[in-house]
Amino acid sequence: MEKLPTEGGIARILANPSPDSASDVPEIVLQVVDLKPIGNSSTRYTFMASDGKMKVKAMLPTHFASEINSGNLQNLGLIRVLDYTLNSIPNQTEKALIVTKCEVVASSFDSEIKSEVKKEAEMENEAIKVNKEEAAPSIVLKPKQETVVKSAMQIVKEERGNAAPAARLSMTRRVHPLVSLNPYQGNWTIKVRVTNKGNLRTYRNAKGEGHVFNVELTDEDGTQIQATMFNEAAKKFYPKFELGKVYYISKGSLRIANKQFKTVQNDYEMTLNENALVEEAEGEVFIPETKYNFVKIDQLGSYVNSRELIDVIGIVQNVSSTLSIRRKSDNETIPKRDITIADDSNKTVVVSLWNDLATNIGQELLDMVDTSPVVAIKSLKVGEFQGVSLSTVSKSVVQINPDLPEALKLRTWYDSEGKGASMASIGSDMVSPNAKNGARSMYSDRVFLSHITSDPSLGHDKPEFFSINAYISLIKGDQTMWYRACKTCNKKVSEATDSGYWCESCGKSDDQCSLRYIMILKVSDPTGEAWLSVFNEQAEKIIRCSADELERIKNEEGDDQYQMKLKEAMWVPHLFRVSVTQNEYMGEKRQRITVRSQALVDPATESKYLLEEIAKLSV
Repeated sequence: MEKLPTEGGIARILANPSPDSASDVPEIVLQVVDLKPIGNSSTRYTFMASDGKMKVKAMLPTHFASEINSGNLQNLGLIRVLDYTLNSIPNQTEKALIVTKCEVVASSFDSEIKSEVKKEAEMENEAIKVNKEEAAPSIVLKPKQETVVKSAMQIVKEERGNAAPAARLSMTRRVHPLVSLNPYQGNWTIKVRVTNKGNLRTYRNAKGEGHVFNVELTDEDGTQIQATMFNEAAKKFYPKFELGKVYYISKGSLRIANKQFKTVQNDYEMTLNENALVEEAEGEVFIPETKYNFVKIDQLGSYVNSRELIDVIGIVQNVSSTLSIRRKSDNETIPKRDITIADDSNKTVVVSLWNDLATNIGQELLDMVDTSPVVAIKSLKVGEFQGVSLSTVSKSVVQINPDLPEALKLRTWYDSEGKGASMASIGSDMVSPNAKNGARSMYSDRVFLSHITSDPSLGHDKPEFFSINAYISLIKGDQTMWYRACKTCNKKVSEATDSGYWCESCGKSDDQCSLRYIMILKVSDPTGEAWLSVFNEQAEKIIRCSADELERIKNEEGDDQYQMKLKEAMWVPHLFRVSVTQNEYMGEKRQRITVRSQALVDPATESKYLLEEIAKLSV
C-alpha cells in the first residue's frame, strides 16, 4: 500500500508544540511542499508541511542540506517527523515547525497530495477533539509554574535535593537539540560537550578595554555552535568550561553568525552573559557524532584564504615521512607530515598533518598506504601554497576508513575506475604558472573591476589583494615602456661619465645593461575599466617578448611593427592577481592597482569555476 500523509498530523503538532522527548512524538508522516532555500543560503531550507488537509510553514536545519543536495529528500516527497519544535514567528500570528529529526519515506510524488476537504465546522471540531485528547496531558506534565527558570541551588532545595546537578536541570526542562535553536526562540536548555576552548583574550576599542572568550559546543547529534562571552561573563565562565566536559546551558541568546569569523558549520552563534546558567553534567559523558559537510577537491579554490574550515574525504595516494618544522612565533620545533588524497573529481590535494596527527594518524596511514585507505578529515584550513593546500588545526578530526556512505561510494569508484584514472593536482589549474614563492590562487577573492574602482578607500592602511578576469583593452605605445637595468641586481642604472652604465646599488659600472618593462595598461570587464601597473615578469608574458626584443623591433622594423606587436596583446582575456594601494601624486591620493601575477584564461577551468558560482546562486 502506498504511504500517504498522516491524517490530522498538523493538528497533532499544533496541539503539542514542544514534546518532552522524541519518544513522545507519535508517527506523523507529512508531505514536503514548495521546498526552497532560505535567502541565498545553500544549507537551510523552508517548505510547507502538509498532511493533505492542513499546512504549516516548516524549516529544515543545516544538517539536512546533504539529504537535499543528494536528491534523497525532494520537493513533494514524504518525511516521517521523529522530533520537532514549534516556534513563533516575530510580528506574525502563525508558527513555524522546526523539524529537528526526520527520515525520508518517499523521495517525490508527481503532485501535491490533497484529501477530500471536510466542512469547516467538522475541521474545527476535529482540531478541538485532538487538542483535548493530546494537549491536556502535556499541560499536566508541564505545569506553568515549573517553566520558571531557577538556579541550581533553588532546584536542589525545593525539588530534587538528592539528585545529581545534571539530573536536576535535565528533569526540570526539556533539552533542545542545537539544530532547533534560533534567535526568536524563548527559553531553552541544551546539553553539549565543549569540543574546543579558546583563550581569554584582551581587546581594546573606542569604548575601552575588554575581555572575550569563546568555546565550541557540540551536542549528541554532532551539531556544533560557537558561544562567545565578553567581559564579566568571560571572566566568570573561563574557569567553568573545561575541554571535553558535558554541560547543561540555558538563558543564552542567538544571532546570525558572522561568516568572516565563524569556525563551525552553523548559521547562528551564541552569546552568554553573566546571567546565563551553566551546570556541569557530572558523571555524564557522550561522544558527539561527527557530522561532515564534505567539499569536493575540485571545488576547494573558492575557500582559499577563507576563515571557514572545511571537511574533505579522499583516497590516500601518498604519505611523506615526518618532518620537523621550526615555528616562527616561539621557535618551537613541531612535527609535520604531508599526505596526498584524491577523490572522484579526478583531482588530488596535499593535506598537512601537524603535531600528534602527524606522528600518530600519519604513521598509521604510512603503514597502510599500499591499501589506498579512505580518510575523512573534519575542520581543515584551506591555504594557497602551490595554489591550493589543506592543513589541520588544533580541532581537526581524522577518521580512517570511516563507516560513511560517502566512504563506501568513494571506495567503489576507486576500485572500479579511479585506480587507473589520470589524476591532476588541484593546484595545477588554480594558479598562475609564473607566480613564485607560493603562488596565489586566481580563484580566490574574485571580484569585478567596479568593486575596486568604486571604493577609493581600498588599500588605505595596507595593500589589499584581489583576483580579476579582464580583457586588455589598451596599451599606449607612446608611454615609457621600460627602464635600463643592471644585469646583476635589476636596479635602474645611469650612463657613466666615461662609457657604459653605472649601478648605484652595486657600486660599479658595466659596459652593458638590460631593459626591463615598467608599463601601464588598461583592462576592461563587464562592470568597467581600470589602469594597471605591470612590471617585467608579467609584462613579458603579456607582450610575449622581452623589453630588449621590443626595442629592437621599434628601432629596426619601424613603428608600424612596434604598434602591431602591442595590438597583438590587446583584447586577450587574462586572470590577474592584483594589489590595491594608495599613492600620493601632486598632493592628491590616488588608487594604484599593481599586477602581482597573471595567467591566460583556461576555458575548461574557468567554466568549471563559473558553474560552481552559478550553482551557489541557484541553490
